[in-house]
Amino acid sequence: MRPLLAFMALWVGLASAAPDATPYPVKPSVKGLQVQMVDDAVALGIHHAGINVNLPSLLSVDPKPGQPTLTVDGFTFNFNEAYAQGLDRTIKGLSDKGIVVNLILITYRTKNPRLRELAVHPQASETEGTVMAANTVTPEGRACYQAVTEFIAARWSSANTTHGRVWGWIISNEVNSHWQWHQMGPATTTQVAAQYEDQVRLAWGSLRKHSEYARVYLSLEHHWTAQGNPDPTKACGGRDLLEAFAKKARERGDFDWNLAFHPYPANLRDPRTWLDKVTYDDQSPKVTFKNLEVLTGKLATPELLYQGQVRRLSFTEQGFNVGKAANAEELQAAGYAFAWEKVKRLNGVDAFLYHRQVDHSLEGGLKLGLWENKPGSIADPGRQRPLWFLVKAAGTSDWDTTAAPYLKTCGFKSWDEVMGK
Repeated sequence: MRPLLAFMALWVGLASAAPDATPYPVKPSVKGLQVQMVDDAVALGIHHAGINVNLPSLLSVDPKPGQPTLTVDGFTFNFNEAYAQGLDRTIKGLSDKGIVVNLILITYRTKNPRLRELAVHPQASETEGTVMAANTVTPEGRACYQAVTEFIAARWSSANTTHGRVWGWIISNEVNSHWQWHQMGPATTTQVAAQYEDQVRLAWGSLRKHSEYARVYLSLEHHWTAQGNPDPTKACGGRDLLEAFAKKARERGDFDWNLAFHPYPANLRDPRTWLDKVTYDDQSPKVTFKNLEVLTGKLATPELLYQGQVRRLSFTEQGFNVGKAANAEELQAAGYAFAWEKVKRLNGVDAFLYHRQVDHSLEGGLKLGLWENKPGSIADPGRQRPLWFLVKAAGTSDWDTTAAPYLKTCGFKSWDEVMGK
């Protein structure tokens, strides 16, 4: 029982200590990646990383010696130390290199009935959706979500960096397309906003017990006034959800939430985001890299400010597909060059996390990777694409030379043309 006792002693010490007051780190650039291979990410020179965390996998329904436990509101929860240690290796491997680590806290679908009862929203469909809304409804479910987020905060976002350090929490995934990515059953925009605000607030409360300046982010995908599903109970526009969330937060007592956005090209299969049919005003159907000014403008409006300051913005999942054109890999790299030049001209951006490091064979036929996957594999790295070398150059003195050939691909004479007219 020594590992458990040692952890509980550490837990008590952290719980009674004041939150760590270390400021959020400042890095030379926003270059980042959703990381699969740590050594390759380090070789790319990234400053920011994203890692998915499967929250149900952090729980254990069968108590075993050496597993940590935590009691919240009279309910005791057991944690899967083996899964946590696997995360330790990735998080510490990155943070020890000075990389700012962000966790994407996801409630994935689970076949375990007890884990579903604890972790998944009780109105969620049993068959639809990939990512579930958390169970913030039942007393035990709320206690469970608080316990899981407090476990994460104590282990990875406190002053104790034994297991590595995490600075950003992205809560759930692409919530404006909630039927697929934040499944809580059929729901209106107002209902989604109320549940999501509660879930984000619970996570934020756990984080603030251990860190004053680590950041919490909402997660939205690129639909803005349009929606990703024609049924209004299955998806909503990102703008409407953002406004409804902010209103609910103000009503309950505002807090320092931030925005994680996924500005994929308008057509996920076409990397030529510079051709997206979007507008530069708040009525645009989508927000892609072409019209990111819509986001920065929206966040600067009075109703979205926090204590008079503009909230932070992070691009935490987006990539460029390799299609079937003869110059498909050139187009992929040109999409990234356009995006990089756009993002570096914006203020208030924390990170640009490219997705994916390696093609994934189960991603609907999309080929977004810096690496091809090996034939017959799901995501084993095969050959580096030209994009890998472009990403390596981003934020360095090699950028201008490496990116210059893609000006012609985009049809530009100068990268200043990335900004809207």
